[in-house]
Amino acid sequence: MNMCFLNTKNIAKISLILLVIAITSCNALKRVDNDELLLTKNVVTTDGKKVKNEDVYSLISQKPNSTLLGYPLRLNLYNLAKENPDSSYQAWLHKKPKRIAKLTKLLSKKQVDQLGESFMVKGASTWLKNIGESPAIIDTSLARKSTNLLKAYYNSQGYFNSKSQYTIDSTNSKQRAQIKYNIELGEPYMIDSLSTNISSKTLDSIYELNKHKSLLNTNDQYNWSNFSNERQRLIALFRNTGIYNFQESSINFDIDSISNPSSKDMRIKLQIKNLKKRGENIITEYKVYKFDTIRIYTDYFFGDNPSEMNSMEYENYIIYYKDKLKYKPRALTNAIFLKKDSIYREINKSRTYRQISNLNTFKYPNITFDSIGHTLHTKIYLSPLKKYQLRIDPELTHSNIQRIGTAFSTSLTTKNVFGGAETLSLSARGSLGLLSDASISNENFVSEVGADINLTVPRIWMPFNTKKIIPPYMLPQTRMIIGTNFQKNIGLDKQNFNTILGYNWSATQSKKNALELINIQFIRNINPGRFFNVYQSTYKRLDDIADNYQDDPTLSEYFNAPDDTTDPKLIIPTGTSGFIEQILNQGLAPSTSDDYIEVRSIDERQKRLTENNLIFATNYSYTKDSRTGLNDNSFHQFKIKLESAGNLLSAFSNVITFNENEDGNLLVFGVPFSQYIKTDFDYIKHWSFPSQNVVAFRGFFGIAVPYGNSNSIPFTKSYFAGGSNDNRAWNAYDLGPGSTKSLNDFNEANLKIAVNLEFRFPIAGSIKGAFFADAGNIWNVYDNEENEDAIFTGLSSLKDIALGTGFGIRYDFDYFVLRLDTGFKTYNPELEVSKRWFRDYNFNNATINIGVNYPF
Repeated sequence: MNMCFLNTKNIAKISLILLVIAITSCNALKRVDNDELLLTKNVVTTDGKKVKNEDVYSLISQKPNSTLLGYPLRLNLYNLAKENPDSSYQAWLHKKPKRIAKLTKLLSKKQVDQLGESFMVKGASTWLKNIGESPAIIDTSLARKSTNLLKAYYNSQGYFNSKSQYTIDSTNSKQRAQIKYNIELGEPYMIDSLSTNISSKTLDSIYELNKHKSLLNTNDQYNWSNFSNERQRLIALFRNTGIYNFQESSINFDIDSISNPSSKDMRIKLQIKNLKKRGENIITEYKVYKFDTIRIYTDYFFGDNPSEMNSMEYENYIIYYKDKLKYKPRALTNAIFLKKDSIYREINKSRTYRQISNLNTFKYPNITFDSIGHTLHTKIYLSPLKKYQLRIDPELTHSNIQRIGTAFSTSLTTKNVFGGAETLSLSARGSLGLLSDASISNENFVSEVGADINLTVPRIWMPFNTKKIIPPYMLPQTRMIIGTNFQKNIGLDKQNFNTILGYNWSATQSKKNALELINIQFIRNINPGRFFNVYQSTYKRLDDIADNYQDDPTLSEYFNAPDDTTDPKLIIPTGTSGFIEQILNQGLAPSTSDDYIEVRSIDERQKRLTENNLIFATNYSYTKDSRTGLNDNSFHQFKIKLESAGNLLSAFSNVITFNENEDGNLLVFGVPFSQYIKTDFDYIKHWSFPSQNVVAFRGFFGIAVPYGNSNSIPFTKSYFAGGSNDNRAWNAYDLGPGSTKSLNDFNEANLKIAVNLEFRFPIAGSIKGAFFADAGNIWNVYDNEENEDAIFTGLSSLKDIALGTGFGIRYDFDYFVLRLDTGFKTYNPELEVSKRWFRDYNFNNATINIGVNYPF
């Protein structure tokens, strides 16, 4: 078996080596004829100076072949493919007279024909061509086209007398060449004066009130984009000040040069003509429109006859419905920003579309306007979504706790549950898996079940009116969640109960707010006695200390010493708890000794991780995201989150007498409540470069400070380092705190600093690559930690920031990205200061992380 494994491993290595040799030895000029030139570079200069603006280079019609670190990988992959695999196969088939007969006898005529379509004969070449890139042969017609495009671009910048030309430079190679584009700009044209000729008095008065916002100014250089942006500004201005029917074609800019031929000054006249109806030779003056009747058709489907529907009036709206109105009138009218007797505003129409969609009760609405005189009669058609939606999701699971498992989740969503466009979701989930480590439990299986009730209300649910603070156009929502979760043979067998009352609203599409006014979480550990079974590293630390005392006959009952071993082990849980008691309370070790301090630290960690938690918190988060879509690779994102826990219960303790535990902590239902303040800062920035290259940066800082009723942070609220979305040279929970040597199975702390930098680039087709550097660590601060190596003491602690570097391979499935990252410990704070750099920088100590989508 071992021999087979070694042979397979060697074959894989040899295959990889042969592939690398084949690619690297491939001739880039293989498909370039003697009379052709391979384009290697485009160079653009203006008045002899090299241009670096990527917008300019994007105008060039023909680009060189893409490279990976300067190597034309995709070109060479293309060159590996056979040019005509069908002809090659037929030539091979007819090379020997009897070959066809032998193959037909061995297979069949149909199979011989199919062999020509197989992957080895044809498919491999087709695949290489698909992921590869054909050679960029210089095409002079495309070069002339690029020259004209470059001239047009600089004309749009005000250089109307520019001259452009290109040259092909092949001096350094016979079959390779650069194309050099040179533009002589000349003097730019400038705006000398601005004037207007606006036919409509209404438009003229609106323009005069807002002309200080104009994007065109005298003495500015002519720039076509300024004129285009000014046109869009005027369209938005007029359509948001009552001009419902304003047409873009009404705006025109007359540009005249001053009579002196040598002058580069321009006179600009803004012409805004009256309305010309399409297909008619009728011109009318623009006027301000106001809303008259507004009709809302609920339960409407295409083909319905509105005259057969019932109707009612509510706050200047007429609501139509079938049989019985299923919606509270206020829920409908609150989503509509078009008001009777108000002037037409385009933004209010857009907000109405967004808010109705946000109700999650109707399909995308249809809004129509009929104009009579200068009034608008509005009809809003609402088609309901299905009231009930059932979803079932089965899946296979794998983790460090279970070898393999199966999970099942289901949810039932009910829309408009109380008539106010509320959405109620009932969900349940369960999983069953095979335990990976038999020492954790006496049973072989792990299981988890849970359920949630989630009610979403499309408005702020509070006893007072919040419309002035959070107006309806901000898409306000109230979320009420009650959930529970039960675990068996997972950790300490937790039971989790959670209740949330939260609010969401968006000031703009890029600015989002979330407030959880109440977030109550109760965590109960059912089997705390299994602590040392689960946290094996902590058990090993305690057992190593116990080795110093195993010869003491009074402690023999704490050890389990089978006949076939000379290394007794502490019995879990009686031996571990008894030994801790002897060390800390029975004087087995001096209170100043290292053993005593270490055992006390273990005991404190055991109590912290096994005690039940009651977290009564309030938190607020604000997110600003400049991203305009999923394909936007040049954006920034900032998120801040503030959380406070325990303050309300602490205030109640001044009025209500709470019980206390032995440590003096106040108890609620027999559980000490957590009290802390926590804040997170998260910043992400992406820079987009040519050829789909992206540089991504992330910076994170978080701190949680316990006080009052707590001297440490609950495990669920603490920070950890490492993993596929953090420092990828370490596994999750393996890094820190500080310079400690991963003393525990799950290392966590209450202060975190992280900085990540990643360069992403295409390799071939949907295959992407990345190089990354991850820096950061976690520390303890302002809590009960006594290990100085784990405590953040100031700027000097920054020397313990870990650095991991590495590379990644990603496959883009369009709707998600699967990635494989390999990280190397470049600077490891766990080691001695003189050995921290590149000590473990090798594949044997590398960490491989598998993740879905990008880490930031």
